[in-house]
Amino acid sequence: MAYIHIENAGKTFLQNGQEFTALSDVNLDIERGEFICLLGPSGCGKSTLLNAIAGFDPVNKGSVSIDGNEVKNPSITNVTIFQNYGLLPWRTVLKNVELGLESKKVPKSERAEVAKKYLEMVKLSEFENSFPHQLSGGMQQRVAIARALAVEPEIIFMDEPFGALDAITRMKLQDDILDICKEEKKTIIFVTHDIEEAVYLADRIVVMTPNPGKVKGVITVPLHHFRDRTSGDFLLVRDKIFDLLNMKTEEYIEYTI
Repeated sequence: MAYIHIENAGKTFLQNGQEFTALSDVNLDIERGEFICLLGPSGCGKSTLLNAIAGFDPVNKGSVSIDGNEVKNPSITNVTIFQNYGLLPWRTVLKNVELGLESKKVPKSERAEVAKKYLEMVKLSEFENSFPHQLSGGMQQRVAIARALAVEPEIIFMDEPFGALDAITRMKLQDDILDICKEEKKTIIFVTHDIEEAVYLADRIVVMTPNPGKVKGVITVPLHHFRDRTSGDFLLVRDKIFDLLNMKTEEYIEYTI
């Protein structure tokens, strides 16, 4: 069985007294160490699926399992990075990165050393004594990434983490994530509605469609880890995603380009 196994997963909510189907019959396998992008328009269930895999809001139809165990609650072995950074304004950058280590009961004498290691990885060593309000949005998100990495998670869930950033900062952080992915070999599940971001980052792209949220297809990206956004191969993958999103068929499609 795959590391993450999703079988006939569905999620329904009550809305104004009526049942609303956010996800329907989702089937997906994710291997350890893969970088998966969940891609689709607003309302297609990307974040709902991410939250189900992370255990924040489990599915109520079908099943989701990680390493053979059904997901019913969040796990301390996994972390989630959101768009809003989630930093504590009264703590320095270093102390923010130490936060997860405190919850894991890492001895105080070791916490700073570990936190500094990951601040160096995200190129923020010189800002360890700064406070969040003194940093740009991109720098704050790097702190959030360092905090997530410091606890050595098995899986990193990322819900549109760069959505609020300008284009240049966004591209720089995409490169940083790829550096970290190569070095740390983490399993990453990344929600985005940006097609080029998905092509730039992912090993595989899971294309979702709304009403209800379903997996329309999965595209394996046959590009090297560091990608040229202007290359013919990059544009070919991007165009295949456009085609898949615009197809009227209900048939599941899997591409290896």
